[in-house]
Amino acid sequence: MLKLGGMVPLTSIDFPGHLAAVLFCQGCPWHCRYCHNPHLLRTDVSSKLEWAEVMRFLRERVGFLDGVVFSGGEPLLQPRLLEAIREVKALGFKVALHTAGIMPARLAKVLPYVDWVGLDIKAPFDAYKKVTGLAGSGFKAEESLDLLLAARHVDYEIRTTVDPALLGRDDIERLAESLAKLGVKHFSLQACQPTANP
Repeated sequence: MLKLGGMVPLTSIDFPGHLAAVLFCQGCPWHCRYCHNPHLLRTDVSSKLEWAEVMRFLRERVGFLDGVVFSGGEPLLQPRLLEAIREVKALGFKVALHTAGIMPARLAKVLPYVDWVGLDIKAPFDAYKKVTGLAGSGFKAEESLDLLLAARHVDYEIRTTVDPALLGRDDIERLAESLAKLGVKHFSLQACQPTANP
């Protein structure tokens, strides 16, 4: 079903207001220098967790957990993400998605089934390459943000990790102004945590 790099069985911080389990999807085409899950970037490795095992765990937690978080890596990279979300919803869980919005078309398909989204906006959209290493990546993120804001039933938070080596004060101010103009109500800055990722 999904290529998974691991699971956190219980969290109170990854899905605001809910007790949830977190599933870490493998793979991400972007290579942000500050990535705090670099071990999840590769797609050419075997899944560390079988979907049947996940579903067995979740069935045992019905009535205890409120929701399930699909995180990563980048969950939208998983071709069967929508199918997995539907299975989780069928058990009665709410669903949260952590994404950088790399694939707007897939985001559009899963949004009707998602209750909360944490969308990472890396930089002003015209400056994405210096963070992700890929030209044009900002256009994908901007399209995903538009889709999220149009999905009125979905709660969200827009987050930006501030790496002073990549983003200056002017970048942050410019980003904040552009997000406000788009109608973003929930925007937070996250301090960059040192990692071993080069």
